[in-house]
Amino acid sequence: MREFAKALFVKGLPDLDRLAGPDELVDVGGHGERKDIVRIVQVRSAVIPAAGLGTRFLPATKAVPKELFPIGDQPALQIVIDEALGAGIDHIVVVTSESKPAIQDYFDPKPDLIAKLEADGKTAIADRLKGIGRDWRVSIVFQDQPKGLGHAVGCAAEAVGEEPFAVLLPDELMGSSALLAQMNGVCAATEGSVVAVLNVPREDVSSYGVIAPSGPMSADGVIPVQDLVEKPPVEEAPSNFIVTGRYVLTADAWGEIADLKPGTGGELQLTDALRAQASRAPFHAVVSEVSRYDTGNPLGFLTAAVSLGLENPDIAPGLRRYLGGLKL
Repeated sequence: MREFAKALFVKGLPDLDRLAGPDELVDVGGHGERKDIVRIVQVRSAVIPAAGLGTRFLPATKAVPKELFPIGDQPALQIVIDEALGAGIDHIVVVTSESKPAIQDYFDPKPDLIAKLEADGKTAIADRLKGIGRDWRVSIVFQDQPKGLGHAVGCAAEAVGEEPFAVLLPDELMGSSALLAQMNGVCAATEGSVVAVLNVPREDVSSYGVIAPSGPMSADGVIPVQDLVEKPPVEEAPSNFIVTGRYVLTADAWGEIADLKPGTGGELQLTDALRAQASRAPFHAVVSEVSRYDTGNPLGFLTAAVSLGLENPDIAPGLRRYLGGLKL
């Protein structure tokens, strides 16, 4: 599987034994609240595919990667990372492109900047910068060319290794870590892969991947899955549950990804690997009950910025006053 990755850049804590284990706390490094910390984990790595060109946001994305656009006072990418850290994950693998050096720059330490901030008395901001990668590891993997989501995830195989891992699509921001934490638990309990799903109106299913359940939903929203169908006609959809951008996959997914054949547009589709897993091993979906924001287009990004801004105690009062004064 090494052929997927062109280069690998790893930085962070050099002593792997100091990373959080199954019975340790994982601090979100100054970017989240301690209430978001989850105690017991087995999934330690999260893959974040971030090599896309962001064409819907051109010309801005010629200079700044969409993943670094600010939502309030932090980049969208950091919000996704905080979600993973809050679910107990301590190794972040970002799959990016060499044409987006700003993403790697984001994780590089800036001691001169931190020293200047501390000298100016801006210790809170300095502490936030210090927190990037302080209590967790980050690996940067380069995808040499866009060949689909399956290819992007496959680029992270060597960085993650033969263990369960999460995949978080950065276009989707979640309101908390609760969904991912539950998915981690389901993966550990069933020893099978897990996807997050939303229950949507029947008329909306044809725009998404849809699960085919093999049994009823449990009281805590867990559904056994026998297959996944990509964008089915409404009348043929096996359920109203659409797949969203959160996955927790067992290590054997790497083999399925390595065996993928090009599909539409010559791309390697992650869904095909998931279907192969569901056909031969335990596979489940967890129905999401957390807030979800799709930032894949300018309107969705603006909606997320406003909604999450209203949840930020530093920003919310002024934002509410402004919104309340608008003549709509």
